[in-house]
Amino acid sequence: MKALLLAAGFGNRLKPITDYVPKCLVPINGKPLLAYWLENLVAAGAQGILINLHYKADQVQAFVDHSPYKTIIKTVYEEELLLTGGTLHKNRDFFGGDDVLMAHADNLCICDFKSFVRSYYERPKNVDMTMMTFKTDNPTSCGVVELDDNNIVVGFYEKVKSPPSHLASGAVYIISSNVLKFLAGLKKEKIDFSTEVIPRFIGHINTFHNDVYHRDIGTLESYALAQIEARGLHE
Repeated sequence: MKALLLAAGFGNRLKPITDYVPKCLVPINGKPLLAYWLENLVAAGAQGILINLHYKADQVQAFVDHSPYKTIIKTVYEEELLLTGGTLHKNRDFFGGDDVLMAHADNLCICDFKSFVRSYYERPKNVDMTMMTFKTDNPTSCGVVELDDNNIVVGFYEKVKSPPSHLASGAVYIISSNVLKFLAGLKKEKIDFSTEVIPRFIGHINTFHNDVYHRDIGTLESYALAQIEARGLHE
C-alpha cells in the first residue's frame, strides 16, 4: 500500500502562525504535525508516501529532506492546487494501481493505524473505500456521516447547518483502484473528493471509528486545544 499525504494548504484560519510556518509543520507538544503523520503512515505499512506541496513548499521540503523516512517519500509541487481528488488522480502513476491510504496533514490523528488498515482488507465485497470516522464537537464544520447497522456509509452531509449527528469523516481514507478509475472517468484536473467522489460511492464505503483522538488543527482555538488534549496519548 502507498500513501498520499495532503500538505499544500494555506492554513488561513491559523494566521498569524501560518504567516511564518506552513500548517502541516505547526508543532504539537514540540513535534511538527507532519512528523505525526509520517509515523502514522509508516506504522500503517505504507511502502511509499507522496506529499503534495504548495504554500511555503521550501520549508516542507527541508523537513522531508531531514526526515528518517525520506527514502520512501516523494514530493510533488502543485503550481495550482488541484483539490484532494485532483491530486490523487494527477499522481496515479505513483500509486501504480495499488490501494492508497490518503490523509489530510492538517489533522492530528492518533489511533491504531494497523487496525484501520485491517478494516479495509476485511471489508465486504461491494466496498470500494474505508473511511475513518470520529466524534466531532463542531459538526457544522465537518462532513457528517450516517451509517447502517453494518457501519456502511448511507448518508454524507458536507458542512450543513443542521447535521444529523456528531459522527464525522476524519478525512482519512483507504481507496481501491475502483475509485481511481472513477476519477479518471471524470476527465478533469480539479476534483473535490467530498462533493464529487464520496456521494457517488454511498453504500460502498465502510468505516473505522477512531475513538482515541482526532482533531482538525484548523483554527487557533483547535490548535490550542490539541496541545492540551494530546498530552500523554499514544497510538
